[in-house]
Amino acid sequence: MSPQLSLLPKTFIPFLSFRYPPLTRLRSVVAARTMSSQPSQRVFQLRQDPLTGTSEWIIIDENDEAGAPVTSTDGLLATTSYLDMLNDTRRNRAYRLAIEKTITEPCHVLDIGAGTGLLSMMAARAMGDKEESCVTACESYLPMVKLMRKVMHKNGMTKNINLINKRSDELEVGSDIASRADVLVSEILDSELLGEGLIPSLQHAHDMLLVDNSKTVPYRATTYCQLVESTFLCNMHDLQSNEARMSDGVRLVPPVLESLFGIKSQQYSMHVDAIEKEIKLLSEPIKVFEFDFWKRPESNGELDVHIEAITEGSVHAIISWWVLQLDSEGTIFYSTAPRWIESNSEIGARDWCDHWKQCVWFTPGAGVSISKGEKVHLHAAHTCTNILYNLKKAHEITHSSFSTGELQLTFPPERVAIYGDSVYRQSIFEATRNAFQGLSDAQCLVIDDSILLPLMALHISNGSRVISLSPGLQENAARYLEAIADSNGFSKDRFKYFREGKAKLMEAYPSKIDLLIGEPYYYGLESGLPWQNLRFWKDRTLLDSVLSKDAVVMPYKGVLRGCAMYLPDFWKSRCCLGSVEGFDHALVNTTLGGCGDLPSGKDSPCLPFFVWQCGETKKLSKEFTVMEFDFSKPIAGPCSGEVQIEFTKPGVCHGIALWMDWVMDKENSIVISTGPDERYWKQGVKLLGKPVTVGVEGLSSIGIKASLDPSSNGELIITHTLC
Repeated sequence: MSPQLSLLPKTFIPFLSFRYPPLTRLRSVVAARTMSSQPSQRVFQLRQDPLTGTSEWIIIDENDEAGAPVTSTDGLLATTSYLDMLNDTRRNRAYRLAIEKTITEPCHVLDIGAGTGLLSMMAARAMGDKEESCVTACESYLPMVKLMRKVMHKNGMTKNINLINKRSDELEVGSDIASRADVLVSEILDSELLGEGLIPSLQHAHDMLLVDNSKTVPYRATTYCQLVESTFLCNMHDLQSNEARMSDGVRLVPPVLESLFGIKSQQYSMHVDAIEKEIKLLSEPIKVFEFDFWKRPESNGELDVHIEAITEGSVHAIISWWVLQLDSEGTIFYSTAPRWIESNSEIGARDWCDHWKQCVWFTPGAGVSISKGEKVHLHAAHTCTNILYNLKKAHEITHSSFSTGELQLTFPPERVAIYGDSVYRQSIFEATRNAFQGLSDAQCLVIDDSILLPLMALHISNGSRVISLSPGLQENAARYLEAIADSNGFSKDRFKYFREGKAKLMEAYPSKIDLLIGEPYYYGLESGLPWQNLRFWKDRTLLDSVLSKDAVVMPYKGVLRGCAMYLPDFWKSRCCLGSVEGFDHALVNTTLGGCGDLPSGKDSPCLPFFVWQCGETKKLSKEFTVMEFDFSKPIAGPCSGEVQIEFTKPGVCHGIALWMDWVMDKENSIVISTGPDERYWKQGVKLLGKPVTVGVEGLSSIGIKASLDPSSNGELIITHTLC
């Protein structure tokens, strides 16, 4: 039997997947290999050591029988959107109402991507306990299958639900299911709508699994978009314009080499409500595509529309969202529209949630300038998994195909914005210049995936030789850096991309490296916790033998910092589940990484998020230091730190935001922070078990302790105590 490869959410590994931001549920982070055997199955999940980048396969067996050993799944799905989705009461209620309205008599119901089984149980309950009623639930991910079995058993719903551990396109009538289904219920939607395989799943279901004229929940989905001006969004893709205003002498995107660097031409999901005050609306909302679930969808579609500008400006981006019609009569809806749309809609505003955001499509370069009343031409197209846009002025209309961007290097928008940020560039320039002070003809080694530092080093020190490892970008970085170094006027004999790896490097350069530097930045860790970039320290330790006696290491140290936070929206979306539309889900909390009413000895995990996008937020304490990591020395063993947080403002504390500050020099004169005020970096969020009132007559302090054991799994362990 052949193994099946699928993407699972544990620790992001760039070699296996790079799509930003992580898709909902199971697509975000790692690979797993599922092997079928009779009578049981097992899944091999790839788990990564954040300090070394090395991986190991963790075996998850299907041991559901009483008394059988069970592999721990604590926090296994914490980085997915399952918990957030199940806490979305508006979504849950809409599905329940639509299912009860659609399923009015016993029939055969098919649930694709069943998850915890919520929709399957809704369907079974709607039909009542009748012998002829049947629900077929298919779920491809084994740990979720195990969880769903437990949820069904807990709720006494196993009798009429047949759970199958397969993808829906693997199901066969007559083998897996006795007959075609009369009703399809599904929730295989991402922020873009199509990214979780909605179209291929519907096509196969209508072709092979459903009766003619079948009913579906949802009934239809409609996508919308709106043209906007936003300097913040422009900065997330237009590096060339930002570099033109800089004086550091380095160009990552020279005028003739634009095709070597950029972001992927695809939708980027984010909470645009967080930048509402920085957005200028240039058009009314435009209806784009309509997808009917009740009939077989087409794989591809195109739309041309002329849009009239409601005011003058530059179109930097196209913001899109979708509206779900769950019933055939059009009385039950769910929308992912931004707040400025929902406030004027009959559907009404939803609570903050993270599993479905809005999407942003960046227009090329500095945008498209328009005047009030001027019409621009929008060409929209969809594939099976993506929606694409092409915007031009009316007199520029051509019939050229969409450019998918065959770029040498593609980065997340936040990394593009960081490289275009003048304050960041100046800090890196000054830190690199200080590191080279007093050195001539130095050998400089860049050990992370920075593409800025090699060029900065070549520019600052004319006589130095620069070596780059770029462990994540690998050969793509080699080709890019060699081309860009030449276009910046640096001779080829001064730059080398070392392809042979760290072991060969230690043989080739014993005690010969005068500077070992990094930002630090590792490609693919953007979606992880900020301290995963402590991999720099581990790499520096492994390469200690290549350093000369007085070698300079930059950054000089890393500092774990934090701040107590008011996070009501985020806490609500991550809190432990109880009853979800009448079904007990409490037993899933530990696996899904819930906070709140956890069993004794269990703790909620740290989760990577952009704190500024987490709905309503407020700082309740001064920023504090938990522990420091001295990069001037190799890792000597386990280390730890602790601090007592004193609250400076009264309020309700929901958790602690944690991040890394990188102290670039020994004098502490240049510090690069990745805290909540710096919007291009994610922070780690440690939620409390329960919100606590602080200040005045409430809680006065919280104790935070962090520990790192490099010889173990490389994870930074963070705990808290209420005082």
